[in-house]
Amino acid sequence: MIATAEMGETLGGYRHEALLYSGGDGFAAATLPFIRAAVASHEPILVAVEAPKIDLLRHDLGSIASGVSFADMAEIGHNPALIISAWSAFVSEQADSGRPVRGIGEPVDAGRSPAALSECQLHESLLNLAFADETSFWLLCPYDTTTLATEVIDEARKSHPWVSDGVAVQRSKLFKRIDPSRPFDRRLPPAPDSAADMAFVPETFGKVREFVTDEARRAGLDSERAGALCLAVSELTTNSIHHGGGVGTVRAWSEDGFVVVEVADHGEIKAPLVGRLPPSTDLESGRGLWIVHQLCDLVQIQSSRASGTLVRVHMRL
Repeated sequence: MIATAEMGETLGGYRHEALLYSGGDGFAAATLPFIRAAVASHEPILVAVEAPKIDLLRHDLGSIASGVSFADMAEIGHNPALIISAWSAFVSEQADSGRPVRGIGEPVDAGRSPAALSECQLHESLLNLAFADETSFWLLCPYDTTTLATEVIDEARKSHPWVSDGVAVQRSKLFKRIDPSRPFDRRLPPAPDSAADMAFVPETFGKVREFVTDEARRAGLDSERAGALCLAVSELTTNSIHHGGGVGTVRAWSEDGFVVVEVADHGEIKAPLVGRLPPSTDLESGRGLWIVHQLCDLVQIQSSRASGTLVRVHMRL
């Protein structure tokens, strides 16, 4: 169980902690005390993990499971960029209770594709910007050391200020806060040479939809999801025209059971949480990327002053 002194340090502030555990038994042993402590203290808690682990926890918690909120990570986090809005909503719902809030969220697992894993890791870093230091929220993020590669565990140490093994907890010496002015300054893997592409300007904007529709059909995407993909790309190209220099390039290809489309332009995205939280009803900014995240299975952003912006969306076949 986490040391009492360390538990006291979290009260009244935001705490983001990586929990390193070993296998199914290790998961239960490390998370159950945290959950039971929340229930005993009447602290709201949301546990967002895969369905089999929810079943395991419900069984072991018995009657007190009724005091815990659960969410299937496969549903709320199939696109990792959607998870922050789920946590934000839960914390906001508990604001009037006056009690500290707890959460357990496990977005990183060995079944994620390399692209999805990369987005989960970015999500973990952005969580440190999503919640103010004064927010009374303790978020525990489990990592299975028996299934995850060493470099994935090292990334967890970089994105979490605190690291625990379920018994002892300490500050991470590797922790590094993401630069909020350059949140997407990175290099995505290049598009394959076989990717279809087209350039667009305002006068050829309408042809982008034809291009995406043709590529989606060629890949075997059904009509409903092809329509959703076209809408997402339309939002991106609209952003390019208004905020990305007025011109851009669209590329499309198939990869590992997904249709992938990317839109590149000369703009720069500096807002780290854009598209990850619902846009204000009186503001247009961020609305396009919010829609894109809702429609697509995975969204990746690369953006810097030097290279411009590239937004890559994935739609499962």
